[in-house]
Amino acid sequence: MAGPAFRAAAVRVRVPATSANLGPGFDTLGLSLGLYDDVVVRVAESGLHLDIAGEGADTLPRDERHLLVRSLRTAFDLLGGQPRGLEIVCANRIPHGRGLGSSSAAICAGIVAARAVTTGGPEKLDDTALLELATEIEGHPDNVAACLLGGFTLAWTEGAAARAIRMDPAAGIVPVVFVPGKPVLTETARGLLPRTVPHVDAAANAGRAALLVEALTRRPELLLPATEDRLHQEYRAPAMAQSVELVGRLRADGVPAVISGAGPTVLALAEEGSVDKAEEIARAAGAGWTANRLALDLGGATVLPLRDAAVAAGHGDERPARTGQGQ
Repeated sequence: MAGPAFRAAAVRVRVPATSANLGPGFDTLGLSLGLYDDVVVRVAESGLHLDIAGEGADTLPRDERHLLVRSLRTAFDLLGGQPRGLEIVCANRIPHGRGLGSSSAAICAGIVAARAVTTGGPEKLDDTALLELATEIEGHPDNVAACLLGGFTLAWTEGAAARAIRMDPAAGIVPVVFVPGKPVLTETARGLLPRTVPHVDAAANAGRAALLVEALTRRPELLLPATEDRLHQEYRAPAMAQSVELVGRLRADGVPAVISGAGPTVLALAEEGSVDKAEEIARAAGAGWTANRLALDLGGATVLPLRDAAVAAGHGDERPARTGQGQ
């Protein structure tokens, strides 16, 4: 049987940073943030050429071990076969090892690019299958759902299948990320979690996670109580003591703040009037924090117009339609 046909032209994919958990929504809730990696993929005659600029340029492998390449290969297998060769250019802006979804961004960029460069790709790998594949590679759906769909997402697994609902965040919420200088491995952070938790803490988190859906979509004045967590943040404190301390300082001053994903980045879900306060508290907490006010990303992973290969290194102004809708 003949293998798949591929587009001759390169495709450009933009994927957003994400923050998972958001306090009580452990492995379930995710938020898409306006900080992006760009990837350009072109089918070549032979071989693999991978160029990386920005985050990870000095540390990431430039061969089949790269997570982006592994994700491309996995998607191509599902799409019917591998291309003869690949040329890939990555412009990375999402910090690595900081709890902002850099691995999910690489996975989603790979599978979306593979689908886009394959003739008939969307028919062979629809949006539901895209989410399931990304979850299979990542291991849990919270970050990949937000990366693929944009906005505020609630993800779960039903049997062996990943599912997600996308919602629009309320207007006026300003995500501020406080990124420390040193990373923490996700495996390290997860390794600190206990196998069991007190029933009272589980019940409290269930209630706060439900409240967070209302707070993030319609009533941001409830974000402070809605982001309270008892399941994971304090247990991870030994690996990120300064991050947990900063969360405490921000919350004590009325700013909704959480550990972003597995940390150590701190995410404040500020409103316009409290952004300056949040940044002032972070400065008082000591040196080593980089503060970034971000937009809420509503588009998720997108295939962008490619004027030329060099455009991948720029930020651009395109706001195309998102890749898919909620499952």
